[in-house]
Amino acid sequence: MSGFQLQRLAVVMEPEPGNPQEVEGVLNPAAVRGPDGELYLFPRLVAQGNYSRIGIALVRFDSAGDPAGVERLGIALEPETDYERRPDGIGGCEDPRITFVEPLQRYLMTYTALSPHGPRIAIAQSQDLFHWQRLGLATFQPYDCIDFAGVDNKDASFFPVAIPNPSGQPELALLHRPLFPGTLPEDTACHRVYREVDLDRESIWISYCPMTLQGQEPYRFGQFTSHHRLASPVSPWERLKIGGGTPPVLTRHGWLIAYHGVSEMPESSEQRRRLCYSAGIMVLAKEHPHVILYRSPEPVLTPLLAEERRGIEDNVVFPTGVDRRDDLGSPDRLDVYYGMADNRIGVARLDVPASLPPGVATAHSQDQKV
Repeated sequence: MSGFQLQRLAVVMEPEPGNPQEVEGVLNPAAVRGPDGELYLFPRLVAQGNYSRIGIALVRFDSAGDPAGVERLGIALEPETDYERRPDGIGGCEDPRITFVEPLQRYLMTYTALSPHGPRIAIAQSQDLFHWQRLGLATFQPYDCIDFAGVDNKDASFFPVAIPNPSGQPELALLHRPLFPGTLPEDTACHRVYREVDLDRESIWISYCPMTLQGQEPYRFGQFTSHHRLASPVSPWERLKIGGGTPPVLTRHGWLIAYHGVSEMPESSEQRRRLCYSAGIMVLAKEHPHVILYRSPEPVLTPLLAEERRGIEDNVVFPTGVDRRDDLGSPDRLDVYYGMADNRIGVARLDVPASLPPGVATAHSQDQKV
């Protein structure tokens, strides 16, 4: 078992009866402290037809300081632009992550925009969490023979401080997971149990852009460049796919992220493949986060509860939000908010150990098999 473990605390949000905006689930929230010190969730709210908005909810805590529920406050974003809506009427603002970026002194939200060309990473900014300005789609320069621009992309999040790019220049750093053709878990499940991993096309990447919002309003970022492959599938619990999860949070050991991995359920067959989404922990070096210091050899959270095993998508725990409990004077305590079977939102607690446990899994071997 991993030295990092998540302890379930509660189901903090579930679809509100009679609310048409939530009839197909509330899930995969961003979690961030506001200027007032309160904790806010930004859940994906799914209406009929998989039409997604991003809501705002205030987290309520019990007398022990544990999250116990939420108060709904409204909508942060809903599909309005051409890159969030398709001609058939389907659209989506999905799976947000929010980071307060210190050099910019503003909150940056990354979210999945369900565009006419497929899911793409979109960016919005705010100074108070209640008023959001769209900054458009993230754009990427090609890297070697790899073109990120024309492929689906998801699971993006920013670092809160400037990070040295491969040339040593401090820039805004983005974790993201491009979905090249043939790399969906349904695709890789068709391969033999032990398979070659396409390291370039099955990985989480770090990309960088200058730490400014260029030009006059409406603000837009420059292109993300200086790409670096961070991590590929290495362990059986993640053999079909890995993807980003919570935004990086600084701990005593370095930058910590909870990420997701996908495997097949034991009862899967050639005719009926059943997938399992689990969560793991990755720790990246503080000064050079392209260096992995630790990676979970086993998942830290797998679908066990009925709410995690049965829902819109069965057998899913999907971490997207993290709250370091500085408010309790406990910076080594992290509350991780996660989607439960694409239908509800749960929270689990992670206490960062005093030292990194053994079992580092690397992801840079060119002859890698899983």
